[in-house]
Amino acid sequence: MILIVGGTFQGKKAFAEKLLNEKREDFTDGTSCAFSDIYHAKVLFHFHEYIRRMLEQEMSVQDLAEQLWMKNPDLVLISNELGYGVVPMDVFDRNYRETTGRVCTEIASWADAVYRVVCGIGTKIK
Repeated sequence: MILIVGGTFQGKKAFAEKLLNEKREDFTDGTSCAFSDIYHAKVLFHFHEYIRRMLEQEMSVQDLAEQLWMKNPDLVLISNELGYGVVPMDVFDRNYRETTGRVCTEIASWADAVYRVVCGIGTKIK
């Protein structure tokens, strides 16, 4: 498993394309895919939005990292970093931000590699 994180519009997908030699047509969009798609996707971008959708549907994310590791260990996840900036006033948004951070932290512990992308430049941090 590989996790790629970075800020909004920092070139994470382009970095993943080069790193993996994959085309964007092979990428799965976490904003709109079926929840089950994550278990057979090669690359899932907007992972943070996938988590938001799970929370909106009141689905549990408690074992998500472990389930992904067991069912799709070759998955590449691309997620925005949400922990910077102003803390949201809305309770749901605060929970979403915290949950996404915790899930990504757990995935990073399971992952074979973790990259952080800033201005299109990826740095391997694990």
